Amino acid sequence: MLKEFKEFAVKGNVVDMAVGIIIGGAFGTIVNTMVSQVLMPPLGLLVGGVDFSNLYIVLKEGAKVAAPYAALADAKAAGAVTINYGIFLNSVISFLIMAFAVFLLVKAINTFRRDEKPLPPSPSTKECPYCLSNVPIKATRCPACTSEIRGQSCS
Repeated sequence: MLKEFKEFAVKGNVVDMAVGIIIGGAFGTIVNTMVSQVLMPPLGLLVGGVDFSNLYIVLKEGAKVAAPYAALADAKAAGAVTINYGIFLNSVISFLIMAFAVFLLVKAINTFRRDEKPLPPSPSTKECPYCLSNVPIKATRCPACTSEIRGQSCS
């Protein structure tokens, strides 16, 4: 059983999939950082200086300090129950950017595949030189005129 597992784990597809998952995770981290640290601050400035990660709704005030809270961290420290829709917006934007990047990658790969011209399929029939009917490629006699076509060069 150990030998079978080793053969399975070392096969090319499993290794390729593992590499893809690892690189995908690293790519996801890069995209999340880009969204939260590069894209969202200017977007927040454009919409009036809003920090999206601090957008939340207080469902229940904390026992330590009453609302309002200056930031999400203050609400959490006070023990308040919140809906953190700003963090959700960051995640949605990260997902859209990542999905768009994957779309561009797949589109590029498909473009390369389209450029490769497939070989034409080999013919399955040939033409009888006497009656011009279609005959299977391996036939030695024409079924229409019964002529022998074994040694003939047919098209």
